[in-house]
Amino acid sequence: MASILTPVVAHIFWCALLYALLTVARAPAVWGVGRKVDGSNPFQNIQTKISANLTNQFEWPVFFHVLCVMLYLEQSAVTSTMMLMAWAFVIGRVLHSLVQICSSNVRIRGLVFTINFLAVIAMWILFLFKL
Repeated sequence: MASILTPVVAHIFWCALLYALLTVARAPAVWGVGRKVDGSNPFQNIQTKISANLTNQFEWPVFFHVLCVMLYLEQSAVTSTMMLMAWAFVIGRVLHSLVQICSSNVRIRGLVFTINFLAVIAMWILFLFKL
């Protein structure tokens, strides 16, 4: 069975990708690369959304990361259900990012967040019962 840390690493790589996108989106304002003729940043709107999403990546996901480290230390608690929920969380984080960055649909973003929320809550419940 794959390590429970694999989804954690996937989430970390996702965050790194978001930081790279934020750097590109801020390039016109910071380095002047890609500025509009009037000197403004053509990516200002998306830059704000990426930045807000990165903030979200360090809120609820903290509970996921802590749990996965605890699961790694207590390997007997790692089941295929735990792995499935861990990957559901990571996929949900990616979808949450895409919805938040590419649209303004708060309703869909809330639904996608619910996937992340429930996956972590279920993982914690299963972990606590396993102890």
